[in-house]
Amino acid sequence: MPTMTFTGLSVDVTDDGFFTNPGQWKEEMAREIAAREGIGQLTDDHWKVIRYMRSRYLGNERPPTARFVSKHFAISVRQVYQLFPKRPMKVAAKIAGVPEPRMYLGGCGVNWGNWSS
Repeated sequence: MPTMTFTGLSVDVTDDGFFTNPGQWKEEMAREIAAREGIGQLTDDHWKVIRYMRSRYLGNERPPTARFVSKHFAISVRQVYQLFPKRPMKVAAKIAGVPEPRMYLGGCGVNWGNWSS
């Protein structure tokens, strides 16, 4: 299993750099992960989404889409893409230290990479 080092700590990750054990994540790591993803300083809006991604994962809820985050925080989808330009929910999940959200078969929604329900 691959590992990466953030803030001097080695963590287990997938080949794409997503944490395999969200318990290894520390908030201090988020800034370093964001920088590796090409995101500058994390703003309060970034942190809202990052913490929201973690709370949904830890609460066994399905990962949100960019549209869902937009409605939840009363911001436009465009603003979500400005916060996390490449693939917003995947990048936010990576920074939040949770597994990669994946589309499930049939395009009915999204699931966490290792969520079995």
